[in-house]
Amino acid sequence: MRLLAYGSLLSLFLLSSLPQLALASVLAIDYGSDFIKASLMKPGVPFDVLLNKDSKRKINSVTTFKKGERLYGADGFNLRTRFPSDTFTSLKYLQAAPYDSPVVQYHKRISLLDSIQTDRNTVAFSQTRASSDDEELDEWTVEELTAMQLAYIKHLAELTANEKVTDVIITVPAYFSQFERDAIVDAIEISGLKTLALINDGTAVAVNYAMTRAFNEKPEYHVIYDAGASGVRATVAAFTTATEKKGTEPVTQITVMGVGYDRSVGGTEFDRRLREILIEAFNSKYSNKGDIRGNKKGMAKLWKEAQRVKTILSANIETNAGVESVAWDLDFKTKVTRKEFELKCRDMKAKFATPIEDAVRMAGLTLDDISTVILTGGSSRVPLVQSALKSLVGASKVASNVNADEAAVLGAALHGASLSRQFKTKAIKLTDISPFDIQATYWAAKGKDNERVRAITTTIFASGSKVGTKKVLTFKRKEDFSIYLDYKDEPAPGFPTRMLEVELGGVSEAIANLTERGATDPVVKATVLLSESGFVSVTDAVVFGEIKEDSVVGKIKGLFGGSNSEEETEQAAENVPPRDTETASSSATPSESPATNDTDKKEKKKDKKEKAPTPVENTIPLTVNALFPTIPPLSLEAKKASRSRLRALDNEEAAKTRREEARNTFEGYLYRLRDLLDDSNNDTPFKMCSQDRERRAILEKLEESFMWLNDRGDLAETSQFLDKRIALETLEKPIIHRYQEIEAFPQALNNSQMWNWSTRLFLTEARQNLTTEAAADLPSKWTKDELDSLEKSLKEHEKWLAEWVEKQKNVKPSEDPVIETTEMKARAKVLEGQLQRLWKRKIPKSKPKPKVTPTSTKEPEPEATESINDKDAPHEGEADDGKPDDELPYGSGEDGHQVPLRPDDEL
Repeated sequence: MRLLAYGSLLSLFLLSSLPQLALASVLAIDYGSDFIKASLMKPGVPFDVLLNKDSKRKINSVTTFKKGERLYGADGFNLRTRFPSDTFTSLKYLQAAPYDSPVVQYHKRISLLDSIQTDRNTVAFSQTRASSDDEELDEWTVEELTAMQLAYIKHLAELTANEKVTDVIITVPAYFSQFERDAIVDAIEISGLKTLALINDGTAVAVNYAMTRAFNEKPEYHVIYDAGASGVRATVAAFTTATEKKGTEPVTQITVMGVGYDRSVGGTEFDRRLREILIEAFNSKYSNKGDIRGNKKGMAKLWKEAQRVKTILSANIETNAGVESVAWDLDFKTKVTRKEFELKCRDMKAKFATPIEDAVRMAGLTLDDISTVILTGGSSRVPLVQSALKSLVGASKVASNVNADEAAVLGAALHGASLSRQFKTKAIKLTDISPFDIQATYWAAKGKDNERVRAITTTIFASGSKVGTKKVLTFKRKEDFSIYLDYKDEPAPGFPTRMLEVELGGVSEAIANLTERGATDPVVKATVLLSESGFVSVTDAVVFGEIKEDSVVGKIKGLFGGSNSEEETEQAAENVPPRDTETASSSATPSESPATNDTDKKEKKKDKKEKAPTPVENTIPLTVNALFPTIPPLSLEAKKASRSRLRALDNEEAAKTRREEARNTFEGYLYRLRDLLDDSNNDTPFKMCSQDRERRAILEKLEESFMWLNDRGDLAETSQFLDKRIALETLEKPIIHRYQEIEAFPQALNNSQMWNWSTRLFLTEARQNLTTEAAADLPSKWTKDELDSLEKSLKEHEKWLAEWVEKQKNVKPSEDPVIETTEMKARAKVLEGQLQRLWKRKIPKSKPKPKVTPTSTKEPEPEATESINDKDAPHEGEADDGKPDDELPYGSGEDGHQVPLRPDDEL
């Protein structure tokens, strides 16, 4: 059903897209803790999930270093048990995570990596890399390791698209803070991609759900429940369809109304607890060997087995777990039951249902208002999770309407296509929200000298605020000051609440300037934007003042129809790269004290009115400097350095790949030559076309090459492999040439003889026609001299061919040929060209006869104007049909003449 549904959408994207020159590719990525799913939107490419080189639809989120080579996907994951300290997984947990936060400590329990602290107080990893001389210690930040995985996906997309891919839309959990979103965008830029937008994964699933469905004007409420590896989230979405204007296409409206989540449960926690069951069983069975927790390879093997057992227990009540040589050369086997597994996870059951309750509560609804709970995410298949959901909402409301693994990436791809303006998709309007309370804090203006300055905090974007909106803060200030943007509560345990410190400069100069113009009580207005991708920023700040009507500026302004309106110019929010967003869709103006409901109502009414342009004299822009006091994103210089570092690694790996290919090709060539020189069979073409001295020379060089490969092959450069191969090919080339000449000689000889025969046939018929036309006083295509010249060429070619073919008969296969097929083809080509020029010539027009004045009423009999052979020839004033000779067989042509015979024609 999925293939049919999306197959029907393919024409929608391809047939209604823009002209070819304006088309571009859009890459969508669903970045998960365990797996990455990707989809490419490009005209001519079927709309589906992107496949890796093994035709897998989902790719392990892993980067593994194997002796200096990076491996991704299943290749990297399968080496985790061999290189546990060089395999980097579950990086989604660590995006911008403070080094001392609980999530970093949790990651140490599920991984076997050596983490270090960066100068930004985030996480990096140390990794030992083997170099040509010694082992080197590399440090990789989480952003760099994530960028490697994204660059691998980019490479797969470019192989599919057969062109460069730059624009990407990527899914993130709705609970991702600004710090985590910054880290994802930094990784995207390091990988060489460009951020089109970030989209919440639950919202992306909602887009996918709405793409092939129709809704009514009455809202339908559905819960998108995503049980992933790193957390559980629930999204309440309302679906409606309405026609905005008469005669226009109906528009599907998706409105996210509530979000709930829990970061502490998910598929990874299931794996960890199931591994604990296996650890306890192993330690109990081999108590004399010590705790297996100290053996990294053993722990990696048990983790892999725990993931396999979890999948089996989703469909069975028990299974056998077993690992060969898990540690200390010991094989391990045990039985695990679903009951034992669920008992180990019994405290998690209630947590799986809580996000739905939180999301419904934020939406202002009840569970009775919910139509269905749509399951997505790999862990939604676990019976414990489904049992918790059915206990909360009832089994009838739990639905599997979408592909649990691919719905998010396909929905993101559809949304990204609509943002790129290169595709026309189903009309869908999307409204998303932010789950956090976001506040602005600033110091009050100074009063008396001994008065204590107080801090003022106001909520500018409450939990559930729509993204893509802006608010304008108004301050009565006379000097430069700062605004602090904070989360009201921790966005995640251990994360800071402060996001930005924004310095506003040039206030006193701007106020003095406006005062001179006659402005009264100038104020500072700062615009704060919550972008579509969930980023908060201060986009601009100005000093605004009302110009007095009786002032000089006011009179001049009144003379030219100026306005003193303080209304803000409304701008439409766009999906532009995060942290660079400068547009918005709505406006509100809280005062210096926390905003009241009455103020909000007035601002909403003001928004409905037509906005008048703000007079230039009323405003002076201020400088806006954003600082990151807690977890800063990567600087431009740091991102450039990381990108250069990864490119150098790419080039190094590419050079290594070329070297390995050159070595493998050279080694395969050596074995092929050795087989050709085998004395057991003397009837091979190689033996027939070679001489003893040549074979001895090749054998000597071959033995030398084998010895060199064994002694120096591991240290040799790519050019050395190529040089060694060229030296052997030079000795083999004469033998190959002889064999190729023997193979090609019969066809070349047949070609030459056929052109000789065709030319002689043409000459015979042409001379007959020439005689007949001369007797009838008719024009002819050819002259006698031309036919004589052709005959001379024919005889020369026949003589040369007979002479050298006779010589070639006496040449042995092991000797060089005395006549080359290339020369035979060239001489035949000369004869062919001369024949073709004569054959394609048109019949010249006959000279008109003088008119005879009749001397009697009896009409004269018409004179004969045609010869017997020109019965079918074109009449006077007509040209021949101009058909090329290869469209007519030899023999009688349309004008009665003989046509030449092609070598490939049948007799």
